[in-house]
Amino acid sequence: MKAIWHSDFLIKLRSWEYWPWYVIYFPLIIYWVWLSAKARSFFFYSATNPAMKCGGLFGESKKQILDLLPKHLVPLTLLFNPEVSLAQVMGQLQENKLHFPVIAKPDIGERGILVEKIMNKEALASYISNAKYKFQIQEYVTAPLELGVFYFKFPHEMKGQVSSVVQKKMLTITGDGVSSIRELIVKNDRAKLQLGVLEDKMNLDEVLPLNIQKELVSIGNHCKGTTFLNGEALINDKLVEVFDNIHQQIEGFNYGRFDLRCESLAHLYQGKFKIMELNGAASEPAHIYHPGFSLFTAYKVLFYHWRKLYEIGVANHKLGIPYLAPSIGWAMLGDHLKSDKYTSGQLG
Repeated sequence: MKAIWHSDFLIKLRSWEYWPWYVIYFPLIIYWVWLSAKARSFFFYSATNPAMKCGGLFGESKKQILDLLPKHLVPLTLLFNPEVSLAQVMGQLQENKLHFPVIAKPDIGERGILVEKIMNKEALASYISNAKYKFQIQEYVTAPLELGVFYFKFPHEMKGQVSSVVQKKMLTITGDGVSSIRELIVKNDRAKLQLGVLEDKMNLDEVLPLNIQKELVSIGNHCKGTTFLNGEALINDKLVEVFDNIHQQIEGFNYGRFDLRCESLAHLYQGKFKIMELNGAASEPAHIYHPGFSLFTAYKVLFYHWRKLYEIGVANHKLGIPYLAPSIGWAMLGDHLKSDKYTSGQLG
C-alpha cells in the first residue's frame, strides 16, 4: 500500500504543481477570452510589454529580452544557431573568457525544458549535436540565493509593485553512509520523479557519506524538482525601489518576472545581483508553487495577475501602443503550438 501511495502517479495527483499546464490553465483561458472581449482584441497583452514579441507570452527570444537590460545585471550570454559546430562554440567561449560550467538553454523556451548545466567539452558537444533550435550559452552564476521577483507598473503611476517573490531550493539529498544515491532518491517523493533523468547523469549506486549533501538538479524549475518557497515576506519598499530603478532602464517592459541570483538578501536590497532571465506576459507569480499552497488560492493570485496584465495593456493602448494584428497573432500562435516542445508532450 505504501508503494502505491508513493507511486509517481499518486505523487503527481496529490500535488497540483505537477499537473499538466493545460489542466491548471483551463479556467484562465476562459478568463482570457472574457478579457479579450473587453479589450476588443485577443492580443491585448502585446501592448503590455511592447518591446517583447507578443508581449512575452510566447515565441519571444530570451537573448533579445536580456539585451534590453542594463549590461551589468546580466551574466555573459552568447547566442548560437543550431548549425554551429563545437569548434565555433568553443572559440566563442575562449574569446569571451567563458569557462565551464555554463548553462545551455533554448533561446525560445519555457518551464526549464532543455535547460542544462554543462560541465565540460564533451557535454557541450552532446548538447550541440541534439540542438535543433537557436540556443544560448550563459555564464553560470554561482551566487547561492536564487529568486523570482514579479514586478509590474502602470504607465500613469510613479511607482511599480512587487507582487510576488519566490525563493528556490534546489533538489538535494543527504547521505546516511549506508544508502546508495538511488535509494535516497526513491525515499524522496520530489527526487523520485526525476529518477529517469538522473540515471543518465550520475552514478546512482554510489553511497553518499553520512550528512553529506548532494545537489541532484542545478536548474531552478519546479518541474525539475526545485522546491519553490513563498518569499512574500521579503517584499518591502526597498525592494520595490530597486526594481523601479531597473524598470526605468528597460524600454517597453511593464510586467513580468525577473529570475536572478545573488549572494545574500542584503545584496538583493542593494540591487547587486545577476538576472538570468526576464519573462514577460507568460510569467507566473511562482510563489504559488510553495508546498501546501492551495489551488484555490493559486487561482486567486493568477486571476489577479492576469487582470493586471490586461489593465496595463489597455492603458498602454490608450496611449497609442497598438495591439498585435489578429492575422499576425494567430499565425504566430499556430507556429508556437506546432513547435517541438508541445508536440513532444514535454510541457506539464
